Amino acid sequence: MSTPAYEVRVAEDPADREACFTVRKEVFVGEQGVPEDIEYDAYDAVAVHVLAVREDGVPLGTGRLLFGDAAAGKTGGDQSVGSLGRLAVTQDARGLGVGAALVRAVEDAARARGLAAVDLHAQTHALGFYERLGYVAYGPGFLDAGMPHRAMRRAL
Repeated sequence: MSTPAYEVRVAEDPADREACFTVRKEVFVGEQGVPEDIEYDAYDAVAVHVLAVREDGVPLGTGRLLFGDAAAGKTGGDQSVGSLGRLAVTQDARGLGVGAALVRAVEDAARARGLAAVDLHAQTHALGFYERLGYVAYGPGFLDAGMPHRAMRRAL
């Protein structure tokens, strides 16, 4: 059986953004038990959202980039660093390279905005995934939505 083809793009129109939110609800709220009222936030309105979509239109994954003032609270106030967040891949699409493709799309969006690095808050079970993509953990672990996380950064 061949691997289904997919594309990753910036979610520009309302339908794409809604697909991003649908994936997040499935993964974070449904699978991980994150309360819906904290999954969606004011940053969704200003973030760059990326979306992976199978060739038949089925959404496979999403992620978002915060930059400027929106990212300051997550990056120590450094305006040259963006914040990658809300990276989610549907259960059926895991292992197909979708997550890595989404990370690279967020990094491309960060480069296009002149950013020098990208930070993220990784669930500790995903540290190896991000390390393989060049991210380095720093600082102590912390809880976010009741789950252990570590801050990570990659220079662009």
